[in-house]
Amino acid sequence: MPGTTTDRLLRAALLLKGLDGAVELLAGVALALVGPRELGELTRGVVAHHLLGSPRGALAERFTAGEAALSGGDRTFAVVYLTLHGLVKLGLVVALLRELRPAYPVAIGVLAVFVGYEAYRAVRTGSSALWVAAALDLAITVLVVREYRRLTAGRRPPAGSRRRPRRGTS
Repeated sequence: MPGTTTDRLLRAALLLKGLDGAVELLAGVALALVGPRELGELTRGVVAHHLLGSPRGALAERFTAGEAALSGGDRTFAVVYLTLHGLVKLGLVVALLRELRPAYPVAIGVLAVFVGYEAYRAVRTGSSALWVAAALDLAITVLVVREYRRLTAGRRPPAGSRRRPRRGTS
């Protein structure tokens, strides 16, 4: 990628997205390996030692509610979602950093799905963090579209490969 401001922004955004994907992948694997009992003990330890502020505070309550959901039926969904989401992000980041042209339309589509899902969940849950994630993914989508246009604009058919008109048309 050349050194324009847009290129540097895209590279920085992709590196952040790759880091995010790696964290999601690791969290999915860790969640798959850690049992509900250990997860409960970890949650109680974090809350009891005031690592999230007051044990009765909003952050501690959300953390405890999240642990309860993961100990129940949401666990399988969370493991699959985090693992697949992380793998997809990492794969797309690597492909885009290598400027593999076929990856750009795929990345644009995947990011559009992420934005849609994040906005849907933000409306359903009232989460401002999901709105921030959706805005970030939308900005990255715009950067990916610009980079893809730049890459394909310089692409011309090889010399001498001009198509001949069909008979009867001139």
